[in-house]
Amino acid sequence: MTRFHFLLMLLASPVIAQKDKTYVQKVTGTPVSFTMVGVPGGKFTLGSRSILADKDESPPVEVEVPPFWIGQHEVTFAEWDAYFKDTSVPQVKSMDGVTRATPQYIDLTWGMGREPNHPANSMSQQAALMYCRWLYSRTGVFFRLPTEAEWEYACKAGETKAPDLSTLSEIGWYADNSDGKFQLIMQKKANPWGLFDMLGNLSEWTLDQYDAQSYATLATRDPMVAPGTRYPKTVRGGSFMDAANQLRCSNRITSDPKWNTRDPQIPKSRWWMTDGMFVGFRIVRPARQPGAQEIEEFFSRYLK
Repeated sequence: MTRFHFLLMLLASPVIAQKDKTYVQKVTGTPVSFTMVGVPGGKFTLGSRSILADKDESPPVEVEVPPFWIGQHEVTFAEWDAYFKDTSVPQVKSMDGVTRATPQYIDLTWGMGREPNHPANSMSQQAALMYCRWLYSRTGVFFRLPTEAEWEYACKAGETKAPDLSTLSEIGWYADNSDGKFQLIMQKKANPWGLFDMLGNLSEWTLDQYDAQSYATLATRDPMVAPGTRYPKTVRGGSFMDAANQLRCSNRITSDPKWNTRDPQIPKSRWWMTDGMFVGFRIVRPARQPGAQEIEEFFSRYLK
């Protein structure tokens, strides 16, 4: 084998994420950068038999996820605004191609704060995915929302026991300690894989369509529920508004049209949620980067 062919083989090989291989992603043309934490692929038990568990967390099933990178923390306003204020991207209502979110009609933080290191809130799942599409246009790297399985795997971080509720305040913001508002990122302890605010602060969008019975029929490798209707999607992690028993890695939260009740627009906005002030997101970069056509097909499928 020549050196040239060896280099080609390396370039064609997928990058394998490791939990000790973090890196900083810079966004071309902006002052923004963010840290992505490498997560090794592996098997784990999706779901829970805890006395706190809801019916949709059963039956627990052993699944395997490929390696990936995941955001060290929830996407912040500094990161979101680099996209939201990018005047080179048009503000149009169509979701075809890269487009910029429409202006907010009211303050959707409801006075809780909009500092650069506050987690960005009140976006729809489609808005979060459009941010990922914009990142691809600026970096050439494919980012997306995590699947439910990836999110839960990263949250559990190799642990088989749920966090002790008596020490929950050390790792998460919830109803008892948040003062009724979301907080700056990375103020609590990270989980064993170095991820902050997986539980509490803002609930986080996943890629999956919500299906209460999905665990009975999920694929055992790289499982997910394909997109369907606008509602319901699945949100994870619990938020600053939730009771302690809702901040569980296995807890599944369903999106609801009520999260946009006060939206005065007809039809309701595809970008913003007036009553979803407790929802944010973090992003994933799969270790195997898809090709350009596959990426466009992905966004066409999820942003229709």
